[in-house]
Amino acid sequence: MENIDKKGLIVVLGAGESGVGAAILAKDKGFDVWVSEYAAIAPKYCSVLEAEHIKYEEGKHSMDIILSACEIIKSPGIPDTAPVIVAAVEKGIHIISEIEFAGRYTDAKMVCITGSNGKTTTTSLIYHILRRAGIDAGLAGNIGNSLALQVARDPHPVYVIELSSFQLDNMYDFKANIAVLLNITPDHLDRYGYQMQNYVNAKFRILQNLTPQDAFVFWNDDPVITAQLKQIATEAHLFPFAEKAEEDTAAYIDADDNLVFNTPGTSMTMPRADLALHGLHNIYNSMAAGISACLLNIRRDDIRAALSDFAGVEHRLEPAGTIDQVEWINDSKATNVNSCWYALEAMKRPTVLILGGKDKGNDYSEILPLVKEKVVAIVAMGKDNAKIIDFFGKNTNIPIVDTHSIEEAVEQCRRLARAGQTVLLSPCCASFDLFKSYEDRGRQFKNLVNTLKH
Repeated sequence: MENIDKKGLIVVLGAGESGVGAAILAKDKGFDVWVSEYAAIAPKYCSVLEAEHIKYEEGKHSMDIILSACEIIKSPGIPDTAPVIVAAVEKGIHIISEIEFAGRYTDAKMVCITGSNGKTTTTSLIYHILRRAGIDAGLAGNIGNSLALQVARDPHPVYVIELSSFQLDNMYDFKANIAVLLNITPDHLDRYGYQMQNYVNAKFRILQNLTPQDAFVFWNDDPVITAQLKQIATEAHLFPFAEKAEEDTAAYIDADDNLVFNTPGTSMTMPRADLALHGLHNIYNSMAAGISACLLNIRRDDIRAALSDFAGVEHRLEPAGTIDQVEWINDSKATNVNSCWYALEAMKRPTVLILGGKDKGNDYSEILPLVKEKVVAIVAMGKDNAKIIDFFGKNTNIPIVDTHSIEEAVEQCRRLARAGQTVLLSPCCASFDLFKSYEDRGRQFKNLVNTLKH
């Protein structure tokens, strides 16, 4: 610690993928770097930091060092209410995201995707289209490798970046060339003072710094987006998409059930039935990805082929197996109510639904009509299921089972589900009450389903 040059010190708070990548880029650009992680650092990231000779600490924050930084790069998972952030703000230290920092050191074309739901699928789909078309693209943000690490050690001419509201919060000068906003529904309200407008404002930061040469791709029928667009101005060219043809829509489904794209450089159609991804939400994801690809001048045949053979995303409506004619589906990535709505909308068979986890201020009334229509039983899975049991107990006649582990939940689903039905893990909630992450939750679910086969 005593060897740190505090004059040009960059402090990185958080030592996950984004933090370690930011630290490497800062080191490569000649800054003295200090990485501080309040929890334990994963062994793989400790090894990287040591190999790079980057100074770090874990299990604490050394405030004397942190508050001597010229700038702080903050992990998106750290809330503004954390004492270390409050102290840094009081000291007047500039706090940015890893994406903001990386953007200073590249002139690459940026395709940036945000939204309450569908971000990962759409980002992965755009990346798949570009790679299939032979474009040297990098995948970054909430998925893929850290943008900062790629800028430092593996640069690409194009980046496809999934951006959460938390990442957008600490971005100021960074700009997208193509900004995609899929939808806005209540999520993470615990991080935004339970004020929906604060969350909306965070999502709309994706429009920051756009010029007339840039593009804004968005869902035209989202009431929150259309209301906000009336309140703000952007110089970007607008490319809305919708289920049916509307004024100036750049993508829609026509009367013959074809997906139609219309952009200044590309007009094309393809049968909806040829899309690899099914369900209305995936139509919108495919529209957003297709428009982005058209704007990047990808050949029509390459776009059609990629939209037809995309394999999907782990933990998003992922088949986990069929046992005794019961279909098991892993949708662990459904960490909010609207995401569960889309999953239920895609269900074709009577469904046993697993709900529960860390509630973020959920309003379950949004899925109530679909639950009444499609769900034959609810298995609540969490440390505290009172809210779920109370809401659905009062508003439906559906059997509800209270469980407190993934093993118990799967066991109850096995008991409840009949041949010809589906068991859907689409929890509406964050995973942190019982699991390390939604990925951990989904993999445990798949492993348990796999044991049922034997």
